[in-house]
Amino acid sequence: MLFNSLNFAFFLPIIFCLYWLINKNGLKIQNILLLAASYYFYSCWDYRFLFLLIFSTLLDYFTGLKMEDAKSLKLKRFLFWLSVTVNLGFLGVFKYYNFFAESLISSFSHFGITLHASAINVILPVGISFYTFHGLSYVIDIYKGRIKPERNFVDYSLFVSFFPLLVAGPIERATHLLPQIKQKRVFDYSKAIDGCRQILWGLFKKVIIADNCAEYANMVFNHSSNYTGSTLALGALMFTFQIYGDFSGYSDIAIGTAKLFGIDLLRNFAFPYFSRDMAEFWRRWHISLSSWFKDYLYIPLGGSKGNLWMRIRNTFIIFIVSGFWHGANWTFIIWGFLNALFIIPSIVMKTNRNNLEIVAQGRLLPSFKELMQMVSTFSLTVIAWIFFRSASIGQAFQIIGDLFNRSLFTAPHNPPRPVMLLILVVFMAVEWIGREGRYAIENVGLRWPPILRWSFYSIIIVFIGMYMQTGGSDFIYFQF
Repeated sequence: MLFNSLNFAFFLPIIFCLYWLINKNGLKIQNILLLAASYYFYSCWDYRFLFLLIFSTLLDYFTGLKMEDAKSLKLKRFLFWLSVTVNLGFLGVFKYYNFFAESLISSFSHFGITLHASAINVILPVGISFYTFHGLSYVIDIYKGRIKPERNFVDYSLFVSFFPLLVAGPIERATHLLPQIKQKRVFDYSKAIDGCRQILWGLFKKVIIADNCAEYANMVFNHSSNYTGSTLALGALMFTFQIYGDFSGYSDIAIGTAKLFGIDLLRNFAFPYFSRDMAEFWRRWHISLSSWFKDYLYIPLGGSKGNLWMRIRNTFIIFIVSGFWHGANWTFIIWGFLNALFIIPSIVMKTNRNNLEIVAQGRLLPSFKELMQMVSTFSLTVIAWIFFRSASIGQAFQIIGDLFNRSLFTAPHNPPRPVMLLILVVFMAVEWIGREGRYAIENVGLRWPPILRWSFYSIIIVFIGMYMQTGGSDFIYFQF
């Protein structure tokens, strides 16, 4: 069931109404309803995936309890590594088996050795990377003594399976979400309205920005050898907006939906395309994943406490692992490597913590220096996205090679429709104006007369209705 589908448009109001109608019956009943709704939501893709989700939930739930009750450190360590191994094992089989098998065969073929390995034809369970990381962080936090295990199975299951975040995040922490699940929730009208506003903006990003940019980006990347540098540049630019509109749009819908049920999820995007350097970009893009890798990989490796070589090594490790997390393809690994390479200068010069506040805070326009910093950071990001979107490393290098030649200065073939370019300009203008909020239209129109404010929302709804596909279109991050 997609957020941008008619099915979800019926599903959400029904669950919302039932949820608050049974509020007087107690928190336990509300959580059971949310858990049942979450399992139904997930089973709409393929009911067989549900068994894997429940198995993962049971594994980490009982591992947490057994580690707490373990009589010896040796037993606790065994239980911990058993859970980690099984979780990563399932992720490895479903997501990476074919990649490793094909890479091994290719490596040996260079030495004249022919290997035969059977490929497995399996469907990647939607959201497996996200709920696996939920469970891993929970088990790690218990092992490190940061939290106590949750003994209420319904509450823990809801933490793992809460439907707004289940298939594409944000990646939540038990320390943040579980206390909210266990606390009585009272309906807050202003919070619900704020949630609806964030859902609306998320749908606009997905349906209007991402899906329309996808048409042009797919045309260019699917036939990249046929186009000139200027057309390839436009294709890369359209994909840059597509992935932002798609994934940040999903996050906005997820966070807004959770607010309808009185729950706050972690922020996942903070206007990353207005960043002044790559370090700032990664503090603002997919925040829940970046912070997960920082807390559970970067810091255990030594973080920034070691010498310069250790900091550089640790940076490359987390970015390459992050790239591999996104998919079983060398293009994602190169994408991660490139981002590490782009961020290294700021680590070497110790400027990676320079830009902690949003650009031009309290001002309408940035300074010339800030503008140039944003343009250069955005350009590096676009180049990295070419590897992310390309089907192979060869195609990525072909695009970049064709991009940087004289044809870059020729007129593009089949340029995007002028109306699409105008919508992009308006979209970025709204994002810029609203960049100091948690999402772009959080504070837009709050002081306007009601008729003007609701007209603004109505225009967005009409645009979404005009462009929305009947069955909805997949979100990019479902494949991860």
